[in-house]
Amino acid sequence: MTLTTADATRATVEKFLTLRLAGDTEGLTALFADHVDWLLAENPAAPWARPRSTAADCAAQAAELAEHTVPEDARASVDAFLVDGADAVLMGHLSGTVRATGKSFSGPFALHLTVEGGRVTRHHLYENSLSIAEACAP
Repeated sequence: MTLTTADATRATVEKFLTLRLAGDTEGLTALFADHVDWLLAENPAAPWARPRSTAADCAAQAAELAEHTVPEDARASVDAFLVDGADAVLMGHLSGTVRATGKSFSGPFALHLTVEGGRVTRHHLYENSLSIAEACAP
């Protein structure tokens, strides 16, 4: 049976989620394309929220987030997982606690991923950056 583009996209995104949850930086580096169209609103208060473009730098975001937040308090739920050809959109809610301040953040998120040739070429994350900035503030 031949996989459709949507099936291949869904499988790659599911692999991305598995690697992300496992904190597998090496696996994520292999899954990201050499150059990634990365969008996450830069947030000077949150060192993990910054521009990125290489596979290794994109994969490192998960480790940087874990370094600055309390992993045991991290929560994410996916309410919708939509796939259209090479594009996937996940929508849900996330929350966590900033290690340095002990303050919590939460809010909805939307993640737009594009998969080409089995690798993630676009990673656009939209989240409640105000809640995160407030949790990072001393």
